[in-house]
Amino acid sequence: MESPLLQYLFRLGDDSLILGHRLAEWCSRAPTLEEDLALTNMSLDHIGRAKMILEYAASFEALGRDADELAFGRDERHYHNLLITEVPNGDFAVTMVRMFLFSAFDVLRLDELSSSEDETLAGIAQKGVKESRYHRRHAADWIWRLGKGTDESHRRTQQALNSLWGYTAEMFDMDDTERVLLEEGIGCDLHTLREIWKKDVNEVFTNAGLTLPEDGYMHRGGRNCVHTEALGHIIAEMNYGYAMMQA
Repeated sequence: MESPLLQYLFRLGDDSLILGHRLAEWCSRAPTLEEDLALTNMSLDHIGRAKMILEYAASFEALGRDADELAFGRDERHYHNLLITEVPNGDFAVTMVRMFLFSAFDVLRLDELSSSEDETLAGIAQKGVKESRYHRRHAADWIWRLGKGTDESHRRTQQALNSLWGYTAEMFDMDDTERVLLEEGIGCDLHTLREIWKKDVNEVFTNAGLTLPEDGYMHRGGRNCVHTEALGHIIAEMNYGYAMMQA
């Protein structure tokens, strides 16, 4: 059974690993060359962060596995990522809305973890928060442009927000793992971050002429390794590439 810290590291690492691979799917498919480079760089930020976290997890686990084995050697019932990170990219509006919703949360989480009692985790967070601030700002700029653009871009962005909102509550759930790490001074209180996040999110979408949906049914399960069918497709692709490298 995974210890609270190891499970926490998998949560952080898997969030970045899966979102990084989702963003990588835009390589050569973005609407502009500049955006193609931006999304690819953000993908590399997340995958690089996942590598650092999973390397730490591997050393803490002490079972002889390295970061690559942890990233590509598990089946989908052993990934701890938030469901919002595995949602298919959809159109460009879906990707930008997802990027903003997650990055606005990630900035707050990493900022708190930057002062963690776990020095290794704090060091990773201090580097990662700078990257996530850029991701948040980049996505916010696009949300304004799409929301204030054409009727079609506005419609698609509002539709993306409506479809993704039901995945946001999971980001702030405090279960036993989160509470134990908070008590030990390693994790952070996600409940206190929710209102700060919602104020930020509301301001950005309102300025873009968009409306936050009412809270309704919320999708959960990722933290407990219960996922959508979309994750299986991502992992199959990742594992195939890894297997080819090992052949």
